[in-house]
Amino acid sequence: MIKNFPHHVFREYDIRGLADIEITPQFAQALAKAYLSFLPANHGLPIVVGRDVRLSGKRLQTALVQALLQAGQDVIDIGVAPTPLVYYTVFTKATAGCIMVTASHNPAEYNGFKMMVGKQSFHGQDIQKLKGIMVKVQDKPADEPIKQSQGQLQHLDMRQAYTNFVMQDCPLVRPLKVVIDAGNGPAGLLAAPLYRKLGCEVIELYCEPDGRFPNHHPDPTIKANLKDLAGMVVREKADLGIAFDGDGDRIGVVDEQGEVIWGDMLLLLLSRQLLKQHPKATIISEAKSSQLLYDDIQSKGGNAMMWRTGHSLMKAKMKETGALLAGEMSGHFFFADRFFGFDDATYAGARLMQLLSEQGQPLSTLLDDVPKVVSTPEILVPCADDKKFAVVEKAKSYFANEHCEMIDVDGMRLVFDDGWALLRASNTQPALTLRFEAKSEQGLHRLRNKLETWLEQQAIRG
Repeated sequence: MIKNFPHHVFREYDIRGLADIEITPQFAQALAKAYLSFLPANHGLPIVVGRDVRLSGKRLQTALVQALLQAGQDVIDIGVAPTPLVYYTVFTKATAGCIMVTASHNPAEYNGFKMMVGKQSFHGQDIQKLKGIMVKVQDKPADEPIKQSQGQLQHLDMRQAYTNFVMQDCPLVRPLKVVIDAGNGPAGLLAAPLYRKLGCEVIELYCEPDGRFPNHHPDPTIKANLKDLAGMVVREKADLGIAFDGDGDRIGVVDEQGEVIWGDMLLLLLSRQLLKQHPKATIISEAKSSQLLYDDIQSKGGNAMMWRTGHSLMKAKMKETGALLAGEMSGHFFFADRFFGFDDATYAGARLMQLLSEQGQPLSTLLDDVPKVVSTPEILVPCADDKKFAVVEKAKSYFANEHCEMIDVDGMRLVFDDGWALLRASNTQPALTLRFEAKSEQGLHRLRNKLETWLEQQAIRG
């Protein structure tokens, strides 16, 4: 029985909450049992389990594994690892799916779970169904335990197999000097030795696993978290810097001058490289990405598609459309031309270095031919979860008569001749997301004023 069942920890893409308060060993055991109900009967395949470096991870993983074994389920335990290494195991071994113990880039006091059933992402309605099963079990008396044979536990180190794969897939034309910042998460354990084997000189920042995250928050989308990386790249005269989030599925990049290359512009570079080998390929991004990205993909002969934000949603759309590449502002990148279509920051870093090694010029110059625009970062406006989607729908109705194009694939993106304005509900927190882009500062101010004035009138804050 879970005391004070934490309904709010079940999110769109995963489960996250306060460790030992909301996410407890008892919660992990209940989750394991509920998860098994999603698997085909008598499938006979093991479940892959791993964890990031959080201090609560080992006891949560232990409880999770014990519950699976007691239910007769075989388990492959790959230990401390980035989330993509768990995914890699699923795609290269005969398995029934996976459960990763992680809270991604959340602060150290959080933990949670990411899951797959077979090779499919586990998200959205599946997570809500999982919650329903767990709640239902809570509300009825415990049955007599069903006697089953104990599942078998296998400990497996997948790092060498993964390293061999990436080395064969991403050989470098010339050696590079790279600084990597793992944010004290697990990605450094995999990326540092791999990049050295690719021939790079690797300078490590915060690659020692430490679940307290003592140096900075492990989120590479926040510019302040890239300050140390940028400084080290400039001091060491490195070719680039690569940062990883708390579980290694998101990447941040700085060029040799220490300037951040944000996710949409990074995808633009990767798209150009992909389209040389795969003309007319479909490439997917999100509503927060620059119009420059979509225009560039189209101009290079590709099929640019805008879709909903969220790594699980992106992976599903890639499978539906046959897209070979996708990426988000958040640093999730998905390669399906030579890889498996899931988000993996270490692999994305290798692909970027392969691209750079083939160029005879610095990373900072590769975007010189892209037109200049002015834009804002992602702006978060607090808004209660039970209000945020209604606010977006109200905005769509209000702005329907504007003399512009409205793209409603994910919230509302108003497209004008000189720029665009975005309003969408966050899927991961009680907030609205805004972003603006324009050809001039004056245009940017006009777009911001148009949308932010309307929002202020809605009195949604608090």
